[in-house]
Amino acid sequence: MPNTKRPLDCCRLIAPLILLVGGCVPRPENEVVVYSALDQEFAAPMLSSFDRHVDSEIQVNARFDIESTKTIGLVNRILGERDRPVCDLFWNNEIIHTVRLQKAGLLKEIDWPVDTVWPAGCIASDGTWCGFAARARVLIVNKKLLPDPDQWPTSVLDLADPKWKGQGAIARPLFGTTATHAAVLENQLGQEKADALFREIQQNAVTLSGNKQVAQAVSAGQVAWGLTDTDDAVIERDLGFPVAIVYPDQQPDQMGTLRIPNTLAVLKDAPHPVAAEQLALFLMSPETEKRLAMGNSSQIPLFRSVKEQPRVLPEESVRWLDADFEAAADRWEPLAERLNGIFVD
Repeated sequence: MPNTKRPLDCCRLIAPLILLVGGCVPRPENEVVVYSALDQEFAAPMLSSFDRHVDSEIQVNARFDIESTKTIGLVNRILGERDRPVCDLFWNNEIIHTVRLQKAGLLKEIDWPVDTVWPAGCIASDGTWCGFAARARVLIVNKKLLPDPDQWPTSVLDLADPKWKGQGAIARPLFGTTATHAAVLENQLGQEKADALFREIQQNAVTLSGNKQVAQAVSAGQVAWGLTDTDDAVIERDLGFPVAIVYPDQQPDQMGTLRIPNTLAVLKDAPHPVAAEQLALFLMSPETEKRLAMGNSSQIPLFRSVKEQPRVLPEESVRWLDADFEAAADRWEPLAERLNGIFVD
């Protein structure tokens, strides 16, 4: 963990000098404002740990958005505040919209304390954000409706297969991790093939409002299976519903399972840059990943030193899709317009 007191002490020592030389009043570093798209029940304990770590010398002012479009809402808020920033640290529970802030030049480069070999695509090319504690995009299957595992779907592309018409479900891919997944698919397949796939999925699958709703529809037997996130799927399994979790696209000729990490980013013009970086470096740690892995959300660690494996992972190793999130984000805005036309309300 980085030293938590020295940077603040230095800041206090040089503050009078700044005041004399520049004539401007420095902002106190006893507060850090966090915008968090990660649910409060998961993020708040980690932020409380930081409070104890710095002996309450820095007050964490966390702001959570509880809407289903929370990530977009928080990002748009940051963009709207770009001339007078309020947020110091953005904790996102996905990645594409963090990259939007990177592309807008609003994030600060950080020397992240991660392994030398970090998963492909999970750290910014310019060091302005870093991913950790991932969720996987998985299939959740109702075992009563589909009792034979040999008959279960095995690929995300099965959502477009006519044999599953009306039996598979997907969240509308305009928000959250489903939007990120759509952008990654388009980057993998190209616009023409991806658009054809999305049109087939829209005609073939049941479209619901979010990943939680997909998982709940499967556990209730309203549909036989669906595409969702591991945290939503494992909740239904933990509640005792007859569901199984399938990591899709595991064959050598398939693309692999997509994992979408949480991301941390410090705003370039953060009102409290020293405190913000301290908090970012504190959170980007094996200990944070261990706690998120063992918690209710069962998030997947990226640090190799974390030996505790979340209960959502299968016993066999998983083939991961090496996603280029920065390239996918470049394609997002025109893709969103087309998806809005395909997946109409």
